[in-house]
Amino acid sequence: MVFFCFLVDQQRQVQRSKPAAGICSRCGGGASVADMKTATRFCYVPFYWKSWRAIVCTFCGAVLRSYQH
Repeated sequence: MVFFCFLVDQQRQVQRSKPAAGICSRCGGGASVADMKTATRFCYVPFYWKSWRAIVCTFCGAVLRSYQH
């Protein structure tokens, strides 16, 4: 079963982003609203995609809040 864990991964990608009001609670950096896309891959072949919107930190990249759209 450990072998299966190394064949599946997730890749998160920012499609678009724009500045947002507020600061990061972790590092104090600026925040931005981003349209995200997550692709789950098996042996580097994507088989599931999910699009969502999130508020992310522009400095450390932490996801501060996520929304479904």
